[in-house]
Formats: sequence, structure tokens, C-alpha cells
Amino acid sequence: MELQDRKCVMILNEELPAGVLANTAGILGITLGKKVPENIGPDIYDKDGREHLGIVALPVPVLKADKEKLKAIRERLYQPEFAECVVVDFTDVAQCCQNYEDYIAKAAGAGEEELTYLGIGICGSKKLVNRLSGSLPLLR
Repeated sequence: MELQDRKCVMILNEELPAGVLANTAGILGITLGKKVPENIGPDIYDKDGREHLGIVALPVPVLKADKEKLKAIRERLYQPEFAECVVVDFTDVAQCCQNYEDYIAKAAGAGEEELTYLGIGICGSKKLVNRLSGSLPLLR
């Protein structure tokens, strides 16, 4: 899919404090960058010849929703029509863990109904991403 036909968004739980919002956005961004590396532009150089590593080559709006809306969006993303989308979520289970092994164990013991989503990152066709996020406001 061509870059101009793609869209990436982050949807964050509007009820979170600023520090947790920033941490959630960082985690989602790192994982999206790993899973969709073609969205990252090439390294560039300034006029002094200093290198600046490539950043995302398309806008990534950061949107907000309450925890119920986030959960509903995440549930929709499990539907077959959204199978082509790259989806990363960050939950309260992940946020409270001290290390990845702890996260693996706690996630394995938690059912969907027990999870509270702090944020979701979505990358896919503009049409599909807009279907899920087009009515959501920007996080300000």
C-alpha cells in the first residue's frame, strides 16, 4: 500500500494524567515503528552535515476517547474487516508491570473484560482507520 493511502493514529484514554499519556504514546509509537517500518523516512542531514535519524513520514494524529470508547474500538479491531490493520494496544495490565516476564504472566491470566485500555495505535488504509477514528477529537 502506498504511503498516501495509509493512515496511522493513536487513540489515548482522555482520563489519564499527562505523564501516563506521554508514556502510552511513546510505547505505542515505538511498537508501530517496529511493526510498520516503511512509515519511517530516511535519515536526513542538516546543512552542517549532522545526521538526524528518519522519523515517521506521515502525520500521526493523537486522538482522545474515554475508556469505554477505547474498549469498543479495540473490540471492533478484532473483526475480520480490520485484519489488515496493524494494531498495538497498551493496557493497565502492561502499565503496572515491572518487567516483561511479569507482563506476560499477568496478561495470560487476564480476560478481555478485565483490561482497561490506556491507548491504541492503529495503522492501515485511510478508509478503515477513518471508519474507527474519524469522529474522535484531537487530544489537546
